[in-house]
Amino acid sequence: MSGRTLGPETEDLEDLFENAPCGYASALPNGRISKVNHTLSTWLGYASGDLVGRRFLDLLTIAGKVYYETHFAPLLRIKGFFHEVALDLLKADGTVLPVLVNAVVRKDGDGSARFIRITVFNASERRRYERQLRDLNQALEARVAERTRALHRAWRLSPDLLVVADTEGCLRSVNAAWAGLLGREAPDLIGRSVFDFTHPEDVAATKAAFAGIVTAPLVTPHEFRLRHADGSYRRFSWTGAFEDGEVYATGRHTTAEHEQAAALARAEEALRQSQKLEAVGQLTGGVAHDFNNLLTIIRSSVDFLRRPDLPEERRRRYMDAVSDTVDRAAKLTGQLLAFARRQALNPEAFDVGERLRSVGEMLDTVTGARIRVVAEIPDAPCRVRADVSQFETALVNMAVNARDAMDGQGVLTLRLERAGTLPPIRGHAAAPGPFASVSLTDTGGGIAPEQIDRIFEPFFTTKEIGKGTGLGLSQVFGFAKQSGGDVAVESEVGRGTTFRLYLPMLQGGAGEEPVPECKDEGFPTGDGQRVLVVEDNIEVGRFATQILEDFGYRTTWSANAEDALETLGDDGAGFDVVFSDVMMPGMGGIALARILRSRMPGLPVLLASGYSHVLAQDGAGGFEVLHKPYSADQLGRILGRMAPRRS
Repeated sequence: MSGRTLGPETEDLEDLFENAPCGYASALPNGRISKVNHTLSTWLGYASGDLVGRRFLDLLTIAGKVYYETHFAPLLRIKGFFHEVALDLLKADGTVLPVLVNAVVRKDGDGSARFIRITVFNASERRRYERQLRDLNQALEARVAERTRALHRAWRLSPDLLVVADTEGCLRSVNAAWAGLLGREAPDLIGRSVFDFTHPEDVAATKAAFAGIVTAPLVTPHEFRLRHADGSYRRFSWTGAFEDGEVYATGRHTTAEHEQAAALARAEEALRQSQKLEAVGQLTGGVAHDFNNLLTIIRSSVDFLRRPDLPEERRRRYMDAVSDTVDRAAKLTGQLLAFARRQALNPEAFDVGERLRSVGEMLDTVTGARIRVVAEIPDAPCRVRADVSQFETALVNMAVNARDAMDGQGVLTLRLERAGTLPPIRGHAAAPGPFASVSLTDTGGGIAPEQIDRIFEPFFTTKEIGKGTGLGLSQVFGFAKQSGGDVAVESEVGRGTTFRLYLPMLQGGAGEEPVPECKDEGFPTGDGQRVLVVEDNIEVGRFATQILEDFGYRTTWSANAEDALETLGDDGAGFDVVFSDVMMPGMGGIALARILRSRMPGLPVLLASGYSHVLAQDGAGGFEVLHKPYSADQLGRILGRMAPRRS
């Protein structure tokens, strides 16, 4: 071969054969290699001449030889070819080269085998990828198996109810939690409707929620009750979704949460009651302290008045002291009733701006010369229906509080505004309006944040001992709440404070005009008119009859309303006026007055009350009311106006 000269084309073909990306070999019909290219020799680590004359079968591993002899050699003899047979070839260093082998038998014209063309592809990378893919599949299968086991454990060990159901609520699968939470095993549940165990009151809403899962997942939990095997009901909060024709739902047990919430509510109520008792204790102690001071003055004055040798000037002084002390005691009880929202108000329609101007002018004398009072009042009328006296008292109480906060020097601004609604105050919800807003703003030192929530408490005061009772702002609070409004406070330490009183406005100027008081200058006495006194308290009854007899009236005393009706009969039994207490056991004074107005409309009725929840809630019903403690002068003037004069 070395003596031959190859042409260019032949050289190119020879180079292509030798350096092809795959291995080539030719073998004689007996299987011995007659020619091999450089590529295959290099892969196997042999020189080309070392492979010529060797059988191709000798290059295979033992397993490859067996596989070759049993499968591929017969195939080659019968069909004359085979494609991509995976084999392992032994390299010169003893290692293995994974390959894919194609073989074709070339025949002569008479059909006898001339040689075998063998093509070898290096399958190392493919084998590596196959191993990686196999390992990856095995790992994936392991993860899927582990995930399946985890899901099974979650299903089996979940503390929540898990369920698979059809669209009609028929249970197809349940977890073990049903047995623990509802005492029901899976065999008792599968095939039954969940609505068989639903509380009757919850069935309709639950069916609606269940039907909605088909169109959209139930994300916002729906809570309903399921019946336990013992007949009791447990609460569960459910979420769910619809997929592949089935409903998957989870129910979280919430019975304990509801019980805890109920227990917390009971504890909070107990705390509120405890706080109320504490407030009552403070209130009682404060009242006792103030009344003991007042009683001390009265008792000491009475002791001196009993002395026969007491000079007239001192006698008048002690009597004035008793009278003033009684007025102070009446004012104290009035403030307490205002705080408790139990005072008997005399509401009437009035223009807030007009009253505010009047009080603003009067406040100059209350606040002192060094405090400038500024009133910002719109010209348009702003009418409300409330107790005028209590309204003015509330303004004065807030103004006095502002004066003390400014230490007698500063600016006090009164402002009237219309509010569309009553804003949320101290946690209470807002209320639709309109409301009149009366604010008092001072330039004082402000209120400390830790004290601002306590300023309306009875007897709470930041003033020095002896300079305040702590009931002024309590009166403002009580008057506002009882009148259908509220009072708010805004304060900043060092910048001042604003109290804002809200009262419901009258629409369109509605409401009657205040009735002017009729004042009698004289001191009328009776001339024998008959007065039926109805009073359950023995001491008060005796004292009232004594006063009336001293005035010149003739009196009869009944201890209760039932006896009074029997005494009056059907025609009034000749009585000219009835003077009755409001609060009595059995029938009260207002009920008695209404009966008398129905039976004997011409018989005047005068009511007396220190406090009545009926008066506080419903008013006096058009009857004349004398508020305790009353003086003999007040009683004489009212009776003189009411009792008909005898001819």
